[in-house]
Amino acid sequence: MIEFAHVGKRYGGRFEALADLNFTVQRGEMVFLTGHSGAGKSSVLRLLMALERPSRGRIVVAGHDITSLHISQIPFYRRQIGVVYQNHQLLFDRSVFDNVALPLVIQGATPQDARRRVHAALDKIGLLHREKALPIELSGGEQQRVGIARAVVTKPAMLLADEPTGNLDPQLSADIMRLFEDFNRIGTTVLLASHDLALIARLRHRVLKLRDGRLIGDEEAA
Repeated sequence: MIEFAHVGKRYGGRFEALADLNFTVQRGEMVFLTGHSGAGKSSVLRLLMALERPSRGRIVVAGHDITSLHISQIPFYRRQIGVVYQNHQLLFDRSVFDNVALPLVIQGATPQDARRRVHAALDKIGLLHREKALPIELSGGEQQRVGIARAVVTKPAMLLADEPTGNLDPQLSADIMRLFEDFNRIGTTVLLASHDLALIARLRHRVLKLRDGRLIGDEEAA
């Protein structure tokens, strides 16, 4: 599903965020990406989202070299990806329903199809009863669950998450991770950047460890 082959990324011609990075993630796998702040986790995700291009090397996703995508092809490519952020990035002047429906509106889904799929996504995360609420009325954990519903409502092949439990307490963090595992069990490829080593150890999935932009460990699930 994902292949990084000798990928490097420099910013400003000097700072090397990633150096000769090589790894693969199989279709349907759930993998954690760990490392200290500045290790390169977010750079990996930004490259996978095609927000940036590598300075060298090749990135292949679902058999396609995304490093050679034309700018006009990027929006279509991104439809294959769901993204969950640490700070949710919800629209606070829109209802929960409208936030989750936004990717479907952008894709041109019919109102009937959008309603059906949004309700299914909200039901999965346990927030169907809050569809009319504004995000400001929700707790931090509920806001994160809305962000997950928005990421999966288009049924993406790949789900990326950047420190999705960074602002949550241990119990809420465990609840959020169980949601990721639920989506992984139905075949979604999941790649999560996280520094919560204790939680990662309990979940027993493969772990890729970065240090200073280099892969220093690749631990298979126990």
